[in-house]
Amino acid sequence: MAGWAVQRWAPGTPAFVAIVLYSLSYVAGGYFRVLEGLQALRQGTLDINFLMVAGSLGAAVLGRWEEGAVLIFLFSLSSALEAFAVGRTRDAIRRLMALSPEDALVRRDGALVRVPAAHLQPGDLVIVRPGERIPADGVVERGESAVDEATITGESVPVDKGPGHPVYAGTINGQGSLEFRVTRPAGETTLARIIRYVEEAQASKAATQRLIDWVDRYYTLLVVGTALLAFLIPPLAGLDTWASSFYRAMMLLVVASPCALVISTPAAILSGIARGARAGVLFKGGRHLEDLARVRVVAFDKTGTLTAGRPEVVGVFPEAGESAESLLRLAAAAEARSEHPLAEAIVDHARRLGIALPEAEDFQATSGVGARARVGGQEVWVGSVRLLDEFAVPADHPVRAQARRLADGGRTTVVVLADGRPRGIIALADTPRVAAREAIAELKAMGVERIVMLTGDHVRAAEAIAREVGVDDVRAELLPQDKLAVIRELRERYGPVAMVGDGVNDAPALAAADVGIAMGGIGTDVALETADVVLMADDLHKVAEAIDLSRRTRKVLIQNLSFAVGVIVLLVTVTFVGGLTLPLAVVGHEGSTIVVALSGLRLLASRLGRRARPGARTAVAAA
Repeated sequence: MAGWAVQRWAPGTPAFVAIVLYSLSYVAGGYFRVLEGLQALRQGTLDINFLMVAGSLGAAVLGRWEEGAVLIFLFSLSSALEAFAVGRTRDAIRRLMALSPEDALVRRDGALVRVPAAHLQPGDLVIVRPGERIPADGVVERGESAVDEATITGESVPVDKGPGHPVYAGTINGQGSLEFRVTRPAGETTLARIIRYVEEAQASKAATQRLIDWVDRYYTLLVVGTALLAFLIPPLAGLDTWASSFYRAMMLLVVASPCALVISTPAAILSGIARGARAGVLFKGGRHLEDLARVRVVAFDKTGTLTAGRPEVVGVFPEAGESAESLLRLAAAAEARSEHPLAEAIVDHARRLGIALPEAEDFQATSGVGARARVGGQEVWVGSVRLLDEFAVPADHPVRAQARRLADGGRTTVVVLADGRPRGIIALADTPRVAAREAIAELKAMGVERIVMLTGDHVRAAEAIAREVGVDDVRAELLPQDKLAVIRELRERYGPVAMVGDGVNDAPALAAADVGIAMGGIGTDVALETADVVLMADDLHKVAEAIDLSRRTRKVLIQNLSFAVGVIVLLVTVTFVGGLTLPLAVVGHEGSTIVVALSGLRLLASRLGRRARPGARTAVAAA
């Protein structure tokens, strides 16, 4: 601006004054560009920096110092704005790093002392007061409170915590006071690992980015070669002067430079990764963010993914003359000392209903059959249908028919006998998650072609769950290697496949899928290490949110690429036609670079997921 002012408003000033000022602009704007260009040359490549510096120096050779200064200034400005755009995508991660408090209140030798949070070690007993941030991962030993875990899971609803519940560094304690035992050192907390993995993901390159890098490397050579020919051929053919051809060649170096093309991909990919991290969707690399947009089939593990992963009482069927309450009282009292999952489910169900349990005596468990105990003077047996054979219950007894009907419906049956006489049946099942049906309807509404359920459970239980949640295809009684084979079959038949599982027993299938998605990674170390995408919340809606984010990112990416290529084609065409000056070429080229850089930032403010409309869910259910 100073050089331009001297030229325009101080005509008596010696010309070298303006040239010195423009030269300072060259040095200030071009110093780092020259260093980067020389580094690329030492590696045997030409890059964008070479094109920009060559264009600026060419303008200076022609005596157009002001045009060269404008070019180098705008190029430097666009580079700064690109860095700003990329930096904005990392802000979410930097904010995560600041979430852990600097110190913690620790109980040691009966006294409370403040220690740096970075010095906390497993076994330390930490006190968290109302409203404070939790400084480390651990397990609650005393107190009850609601904890805001949005920084980890992306969920805004606070989670109730009490003795035995896990807590995570960076989350916010509510109104109660908590005392918890540290389980991980500061560098290995869930928050620290999220930060590490997202930073690694942002450093990795997506498939489109690798293509753009290749284009940048060879396209630059093409531009230099074309500019050289544009400079030499017209004068040698007598069609133009050397000065005019040189000026056109310098413009060509500027307008054909792929700055916008090169920044278009990282601007979108890095923004997408950062937006996902804020929502509790952790992408392990840009490639996975791109791949998820192309998925046409989603395969779900059943146990622990579509279902709660633990049995629950779904029906109580007492014999004639027996009430459901008395049947539950007998069964729960007898099973109160058992550690079997079915026994725990029965006892929990009875307690939730407020049924008082009498004291049981002489408890004894028999593997494969069930348990016996004396309850209120009666000898009570609770266990599998084998008990009916043990006590010689007739084949035509109603309890046997009821057990067969429940088994055909995919229910696990527990029979209850007292003093050798059948008293009834309790039906249990691994029930679907509350959001399972809606989440699957949401995926179908988004256009996912096929929803498949994979499980090692028996066919009848799998089909019962499938009917409840609305999946298209059920594959049951599968070993881990069978799940892998199914994933390959689905890919060959339909196209790209995403596998959703728990990250442990589904490892082969997660690895074989185009995108492996681990559910509830907040509590699964293996999931954080092995999956391509980790959903930090135990929420099936996050699957649709992840796919939605991937598609939005791909849409922005295509828009950026199309815009960048379109501007290059337009500017090159106008350059050869002869209606473009170097300042306009600079503004057009650098302006397109700024536009695509800022365009990628739109993803940081996007709302994720499209909850399926009631009408869509009804249509899916009908289908």
